[in-house]
Amino acid sequence: MSLDKILSIAGKPGLFRLVTQTRSGFVAESLADGRKISVGMTGNVSVLSEIAIYTLDEELPLREVFARIQKKEDGGNTSINHKAGKLELEEYFFEVLPNYDEDRVYTSDIRKVIQWYNLLLDNGFEDFSDPDAAEEGQEADADGSGPAPANTPGKKG
Repeated sequence: MSLDKILSIAGKPGLFRLVTQTRSGFVAESLADGRKISVGMTGNVSVLSEIAIYTLDEELPLREVFARIQKKEDGGNTSINHKAGKLELEEYFFEVLPNYDEDRVYTSDIRKVIQWYNLLLDNGFEDFSDPDAAEEGQEADADGSGPAPANTPGKKG
């Protein structure tokens, strides 16, 4: 399962997995309780692979933020509850992403990221790597050039 199939639907709590598309929209299954819902084309839906978090330098894809949380927590659930106080949440997020833009990333955004990360982990989602980068690495191996370097000078990672 990739983040391309995981959805956030406005007005609905939690996350959903895209099951199938229909003529008038699509069917999604809740990751929290497994219930299926039908969502029309006019529904406000966000695909997790398209969401990014503002930093002082750039917009960081959500999967990279999840990967950083996963590294900090040694692959387990977060050490902080998404219902914790504003200061605690901001301190935690600063440990994960020291250069996040405090003016554009609100406490409610941090709550969602932490809640979504834990929900994804509880549903067996453990690979937050970029599928496009993995594909490029395989192509590079096939042509003998080998994988691209993990860190390039001048880039923070």
